[in-house]
Amino acid sequence: MLWTSILDVVRADSRVRGLRRIPLFAGSSRRELRRAADLCRETTAPAGRILVAEGAIASDFFVITGGTAQVSRGGSPLSVLTAGDFFGEISLVAAVPRTATVTAITELELLVIAQRHFPRLLTEQPHLAERIQSQLVRRLADDASRGGGVAE
Repeated sequence: MLWTSILDVVRADSRVRGLRRIPLFAGSSRRELRRAADLCRETTAPAGRILVAEGAIASDFFVITGGTAQVSRGGSPLSVLTAGDFFGEISLVAAVPRTATVTAITELELLVIAQRHFPRLLTEQPHLAERIQSQLVRRLADDASRGGGVAE
């Protein structure tokens, strides 16, 4: 039991360190980082894995902590995401199916926040909500300039 508790603390500290390096969480207090870390889980994905599929129902918000991923729609590449980038917010904020497919180009290290925790994170940390909304607007504008729909 004691080892489990110690392991949980070590894992949480690892997630806090990971979040601190992500621009989205810049300016967050240690308490805010700890709370965000409590809401997320760490995972990896091998190269070639589809993380979200265009048209699928949303379930998670992803923050890339290592590796690269490709965003595509209808099989056409739109952009490349790297450490510090995030995706999945459009479907969660707008309550619409995934607008693009995101595929791991290299092995990815990710922090994942489940759909059920996402509203709590935004409510508890309004500065994150502002940054996510700002990115969402940029993605909408970029997509409109390409003449397409929204890209995750």
